[in-house]
Amino acid sequence: MLNELNPDIQKRLESAVLEVFSNSDFHKASIRDIAGRAGVSFTTIYKHYGSKERLVFAFVDVWMGKLTDRIVDHLQGIEDLKEKLRKVFWLQLDYYERHQGLGKIVFMTLPMKTWMADETFNQRRMMNLLIGVLRQGQKEGVLNPDVRAGTLLDFLMGFVQRSFFMWILRGQQGSLSEQANAMFEMVWRGMANPHSSVNHFRKPE
Repeated sequence: MLNELNPDIQKRLESAVLEVFSNSDFHKASIRDIAGRAGVSFTTIYKHYGSKERLVFAFVDVWMGKLTDRIVDHLQGIEDLKEKLRKVFWLQLDYYERHQGLGKIVFMTLPMKTWMADETFNQRRMMNLLIGVLRQGQKEGVLNPDVRAGTLLDFLMGFVQRSFFMWILRGQQGSLSEQANAMFEMVWRGMANPHSSVNHFRKPE
């Protein structure tokens, strides 16, 4: 749908969607709000999307696609599994820190049940990539084999989500990306294979 729009209209709509949905209650925002802020007719938006849900989902899909592109690019040449996951963790925190409007929309604004029913929620390219990395880790005996790879992914993504919205709630104290390494070590302990000698953790004295 976005490809059918005039590039200038698309850019204005993108800015308006980001502004309105990152700063307003989802149920109170309307297509007319977007139309007024973007300088685009209500009819044009409705013709292409049909609802505010489809409108915002379409742009979120584009923004998440850009994050996936970054992950794919940055994982090139990294062989060590732990370092792959560290990079994925850092990239997400860094991306949402630099694109706070998107983070607010994805983690704090969108009605989850409605989004889950939409195809854009699955983010298949990103999820397949990450699931593949996690399964590789389980196959190598590095990651916990006693749970599904999807559960490990839920753990990783849940930490990112909670970290972001609490960072917003607490007034954005410090930098998420600068804390990423320390936080990742916590996440890694929760994902690593507890039976592997490779992941031996020293007990506190």
